[in-house]
Amino acid sequence: MSQKNPHLYVAPGLDSRGVFCGVDIEAGAVIEICPVLVVPKNETKLLDKTVLCNYVFIWGDDDKEGAIVFGYGSMYNHAYEPNAEYKADYDDDTFTVYALKDIPAGEEILINYNGDPDNKKLVWFDEEERSK
Repeated sequence: MSQKNPHLYVAPGLDSRGVFCGVDIEAGAVIEICPVLVVPKNETKLLDKTVLCNYVFIWGDDDKEGAIVFGYGSMYNHAYEPNAEYKADYDDDTFTVYALKDIPAGEEILINYNGDPDNKKLVWFDEEERSK
């Protein structure tokens, strides 16, 4: 059986484990299309009590559902100056990762968890750290 994305691998990264590229990736290229398991809004709070809470994305037109992103999707680390971005497709339940700039082989692929690469709003774990 061949790997779906042989150019990607998980290794120690910026924050615990992260996703890295094994080949040069050009700006604008699709890095990965990840299938998504949608968690209904009445079940998303239950995930807060599990290890999955740090891997679930807000999902849906009203941001009330959750999404468990398969493939490497939930393993990409966050950065406010990312080299990649993601687009959520609520109709097809996919999470597509694109290169924002050229990414050389061996570099960690980073996305902004806010959904917009230019959004500098603190994400939940930075807010928690700031409040300590």
